Amino acid sequence: MSRWRVGVDSGGTFTDICLFDEQEGRVETWKVPSTPDDPSRGIAQGVEEGMRRVAPAAGDRPAAPIGYFGHGTTVATNALIQHRGVKTGLVTTDGFRDLLEIGRQKRPDLYDIQADKPKTLVPRDLRLEVPERLRHTGEVDVPLDEDRMRAAARTLKAAGVKAVAVSFLYGFIRPDHEQRAVKILREEMPDAFISAGHEIAPEFREYERLSTVVLNAYLGPVMENYIRRLSPRLEALGMTATPHLTQSNGGVIGFATAAEMPVRTVLSGPSTGVVGAQAIGRLAGFEDLITFDMGGTSTDVALLQGGRCRLAAEATVHGYPIKAPMLDIHTVGAGGGSIAYIDSGGLLKVGPRSAGADPGPACYDKGNPEPAVTDANVVLQTLNPKHLLGGRMKIRHDLAERAVGALAGRLGLGVPQTAQGILSVVTANMARAIRVISVQRGHDPRDYTLMAFGGAGPLHAARLARELEIGRVLVPANPGILCAMGLLLTDLRADFSLTRLMPATEASTADVAEGFAALAERAERWFEHEGIAPADRHIARTVDMRYHGQNYELSVAVPDGPVTKATLQALAAGFADVHRQRYGFAADGDPVQIVTLRVEATGAVRKAELLAHPESGPDASSAIAQRRPVWLAETGDFVDCPIYARDALRPGNRFTGPAIVEQMDATTLVPPGWTARVDSYLNLILEVAP
Repeated sequence: MSRWRVGVDSGGTFTDICLFDEQEGRVETWKVPSTPDDPSRGIAQGVEEGMRRVAPAAGDRPAAPIGYFGHGTTVATNALIQHRGVKTGLVTTDGFRDLLEIGRQKRPDLYDIQADKPKTLVPRDLRLEVPERLRHTGEVDVPLDEDRMRAAARTLKAAGVKAVAVSFLYGFIRPDHEQRAVKILREEMPDAFISAGHEIAPEFREYERLSTVVLNAYLGPVMENYIRRLSPRLEALGMTATPHLTQSNGGVIGFATAAEMPVRTVLSGPSTGVVGAQAIGRLAGFEDLITFDMGGTSTDVALLQGGRCRLAAEATVHGYPIKAPMLDIHTVGAGGGSIAYIDSGGLLKVGPRSAGADPGPACYDKGNPEPAVTDANVVLQTLNPKHLLGGRMKIRHDLAERAVGALAGRLGLGVPQTAQGILSVVTANMARAIRVISVQRGHDPRDYTLMAFGGAGPLHAARLARELEIGRVLVPANPGILCAMGLLLTDLRADFSLTRLMPATEASTADVAEGFAALAERAERWFEHEGIAPADRHIARTVDMRYHGQNYELSVAVPDGPVTKATLQALAAGFADVHRQRYGFAADGDPVQIVTLRVEATGAVRKAELLAHPESGPDASSAIAQRRPVWLAETGDFVDCPIYARDALRPGNRFTGPAIVEQMDATTLVPPGWTARVDSYLNLILEVAP
């Protein structure tokens, strides 16, 4: 009997399902509209429909069991963007209640004096101080005033607070005071969600640590409630596998851990797309990639050098600093549902406001009169003007034309020209995002292959590549559900850190060894908690280092084996190499500091295997399903184009643009002047014609 591994990516517009048969090695996909009012409903519906399709049964449940369930979600992200977290309180060191609002005294935009700072998630009357103080050495300067702590807990309870963050100065050095404060809060507020800095972000930089623990508390009950709704829906499908949820670092964790640390899931969905891109790019022979994940609401881009995406120890997400490991992904509000409008200066703009899944673009016929990017593609017929999702979702071409036409009338342009203008603007927005992760960091995008996925990525990829002078585009076999597939290609993972400022000299050998031993002990407890077999456990160590007086650190890998004097020498040499690569020089002779010790714990799980297929020759004519007129910017008119069925294309097939490739989960545009070929893993490789 088949046994299935299921990956689910719940996005703002669609919920994607990827199913892998462990017995036969086949991969099946499914896609349903998301249910923003309760994402768990769309997930359960998608899994049930997908399983019934691949494993039909006469009874109430699918015939085949689910052996693994992985899930990426935007629940925490959307709650943060829309400020739908719970009423949150903060308890901090006497004199530091306003740190959350003061921050680093930086404006969001240096040259915009009217720029608004992000909303402060805890109002001042719910930010309470208690007498306590630790020195930077961990010595107690002022003991915790437990009476004041208990009074603070009662004040927050009376105010109706649902979650409380605890962050004391130097709590990451010695957590005793924070631990005692948490115990008192749980005694006084047994129903509240409690989050402490030493558990969530045990690292230095007090503002970033405080911001992270506040975000975790703010989002905690939202994530708990979501998991509480989703779990019984999955159980009702007969699923007995332990469900997992994606972290921002590309790994997965159990639902219980995700409920405790929701701040680690703010890039849950996009991160697995990058994981999938790493695996597919490696098989296809392209390890230097720029990933382009365009969905219904947003576009996520990342740069992979040598097959790996940089892991950032800290990032700012929608204006809020988060000190947690996450893949270096840049997001912009540009998706298929992004609304086109005319600004106060009479200029055409697109996004970041999105029509989402409900009501969606005008062509969805759910009452939205405003034109979206999807409507522009329907008008130009680069998208199927009659249906999506392989015929399951009807499309109203007339409503798309009416919405774009209203905008065209105000601009004084024709309807096709306005639709093309919408696509040109959104392409410029996405190109700007890619320049942030490439040009602004010293990488030439022309040296990379653009990997396009997401429901809308392949449709815009070639034009975006032309804007950036990229000569090759890689479209995976199932681009619309790559984030869901990434869940079947990743391992369980957790990251642990410990800040200890010390010189990078042999004198610190014992302290470094002691620190890594403490982190290894935490990692082992996590392995046990997740039920990972000893043979499947792996630990990787890194150290954040800097020159004395620098304000930013660079990550250096720690050699395997016991920490010895030779280890410290290797770290110093490694730091010089990394600094030289990043900044072009190394300050030989200047003192170097060790700042933070890090351990990456990985629990290996069985992954989906992507199999190569034999060549079938270059002739792709048998895959032509139909023809239709498509508006092309290159000609400024509608041109009769062949429409290829993606599932009929075979390895070795080749054809030239203009052409359209349709499949259930995405549509690919091959413009004039481009060629397309299918490789042995069924990837579609687009290249500028010689």
